[in-house]
Amino acid sequence: MNTNIKLKKANAYRITQEKLRNKALSKGVNLIAPETIFLSNDTTFGKNVTVEPYVVIGAKVKIGNNAYIKSFTHIEGTKIENNVVVGPYARLRPGTILKSNTKIGNFVETKKSSINTNSKVNHLSYIGDTTIGKNSNIGAGTITCNYDGVKKSKTKISDNVFVGSNSALVAPVKLEKNSIVGAGSVITKNVKKNSLAITRSSQIEVKNYKRKKKK
Repeated sequence: MNTNIKLKKANAYRITQEKLRNKALSKGVNLIAPETIFLSNDTTFGKNVTVEPYVVIGAKVKIGNNAYIKSFTHIEGTKIENNVVVGPYARLRPGTILKSNTKIGNFVETKKSSINTNSKVNHLSYIGDTTIGKNSNIGAGTITCNYDGVKKSKTKISDNVFVGSNSALVAPVKLEKNSIVGAGSVITKNVKKNSLAITRSSQIEVKNYKRKKKK
């Protein structure tokens, strides 16, 4: 491809983006630093939506009322309902559904997952092929292990579940209502309702330990 063709395509893309931004602004969407925000032809916004700088919105994205999208977030194939906060540095992949009053925080990736009302995934987590119920909290560093090298399996997290930080949920697995997963656990079996599951190894402490010295 020669330089002139590249320039024409780049200019056409720039013009398209300007039109999409202006259309969003005219409908009341608060685009902060709009020149840094990229939209798609089919992007739809509700009322009172704010999008911070350096956000990319790909195809098939619907954003509801009072949503707040923070900087450096990438969204595609996602439905975001009302009063949802996303980012910064979040990646929402196709098949993601965020119900009202949910929160997806920094460095969180979701794929083919539904997160129900008032649930939160705040930090450094991967949620794939998963359903999360209402009022659940997913701790920092939680990973849903959905792929075994051959097939994808599902994780089901019910209502009022608390998953401690740095936990791995090995699918297929289900966490029933009101259950708790202790931090640092690897969960391979279903967790019954109103129960606590911990797979953490015992802490060993050697008293008066002397460090090795360099020779």
